[in-house]
Amino acid sequence: MTARATSGEQGRRAAPGRAGGHDLLLDLAAQRDQGAGARAGLEAALREAVRDGRLAPGTRLPSSRALARDLGLARNTVADAYGQLVAEGWLTARQGSGTAVAARQATSPVRAGAARARAAEGPPGMVPDAVRLPYSLWPGSPDVSAFPRAAWGAAARRALTAAPSEAFGYSDPRGRPELREALAAYLARVRGVRADPELLMVCTGFVQAVGLLARVLRARGGRRIAVEELGFPDTRTLLRAAGLETVPLPLDGDGARVEHLDGTVDAVLLTPAHQFPTGVPLSPARRTAVVDWARATGGLVFEDDYDGEFRYDRQPVGALQSLAPEHVVYAGTASKSLAPGLRLAWITVPPHLMDAVLREKRMADHHSPVLDQLTLAEFIGSGAHDRHVRRMRLRYRARRDRLVAALGERVPSVRVSGIAAGLHAVVELPPTAVPLEQLTERARQRGLALGGLDLLGARTAARPALVIGYATPPEHAFGGALDLLCEVLAEFCG
Repeated sequence: MTARATSGEQGRRAAPGRAGGHDLLLDLAAQRDQGAGARAGLEAALREAVRDGRLAPGTRLPSSRALARDLGLARNTVADAYGQLVAEGWLTARQGSGTAVAARQATSPVRAGAARARAAEGPPGMVPDAVRLPYSLWPGSPDVSAFPRAAWGAAARRALTAAPSEAFGYSDPRGRPELREALAAYLARVRGVRADPELLMVCTGFVQAVGLLARVLRARGGRRIAVEELGFPDTRTLLRAAGLETVPLPLDGDGARVEHLDGTVDAVLLTPAHQFPTGVPLSPARRTAVVDWARATGGLVFEDDYDGEFRYDRQPVGALQSLAPEHVVYAGTASKSLAPGLRLAWITVPPHLMDAVLREKRMADHHSPVLDQLTLAEFIGSGAHDRHVRRMRLRYRARRDRLVAALGERVPSVRVSGIAAGLHAVVELPPTAVPLEQLTERARQRGLALGGLDLLGARTAARPALVIGYATPPEHAFGGALDLLCEVLAEFCG
């Protein structure tokens, strides 16, 4: 259709607008037939045109004035619809450049179905293509839109200028000394870690850290490692791939039941500061008990401190590693404090394991990217990292408070559990709630990605619960995601 629809034709057929000399076909009549108002109908028509690929990424849309004239709508109606779709991520708007279709990864129906079938196998921190929806409360990710681009860029420029020439050659597999020194000072100050820079190793993410330690443990004769019964599925997969048997460790309100550890277990992997996903810390008595077990048996404790900086109701719990550095490998990462895309993590290695871990790292990739290491060292040393974490701590605390308040008011039958910390909360559903799969599918149909406790190893007899990643959405989309969550829960749990 190349002619512009007149206002008298709006209710009878699709109406075209024009963008950059191209016709734009929007089926508003179909939306009106479904009872949608003018703004809702326009939003739905544009959203559908983007979703099915008729509007390709980068396509320029008409100005709100031009489209309003073509469709016979008020300009404010078009402007409000554009604004909502920008907030949802379907469109982008830049001053002086107008409105355009946002870049999105197209997924065919066949590939989408296959991705949904694989969703339960993927790590909860990674949203599969099938659930890349307008809104997401999928757990395991910070608000990546809040990445401090300007401060990081400034740190990168300073680091590049100051870098010695030898930094651009093959480097120490443990990582650049500038970063190891900065991390040792930062971790001692913020997490109480007792770390010699010579015993720190920089890795390309927590996944690599797990793989390195697992292979070393297996090569030294280790056979069994205890893992909290609820947690990231990929962690257990990595351990098994290295030839280790994973032994599930039960959980309760005091964290992992470490009294189940005995001499038949060679190591244990824990999230003691803020257990993922239950949200409870390891109690003081159990912290002491697991250290006593390690000393008595020679066992190794692998401490995953993935979001230890984010405690909202009091000072964070110090790292377990400080109690027994010779028996505890401490692992931290920039994935939650900054962004997963940096692929920067670190571990403290007991002296008797360093040579073996060093060999594994050299065989894996020789060393992690140098420029990113130098930038992070500068970012920490300048105080920019502390400022960013403080800012995000306030933002995430406000989001958690909003989540708790909204659910308490609108869906009183559910309960938020776990301490006020981290990037996620567990929302326990009433026993009468529908199966989690049905609830999360309904949310997906409404445009909201949710993750259930069933994806993380929960037994079928456990009370149904959602793991809500309140840190995941960009700031402008959190309100919409929260509204959709309350609507879906009220429908099934009200």
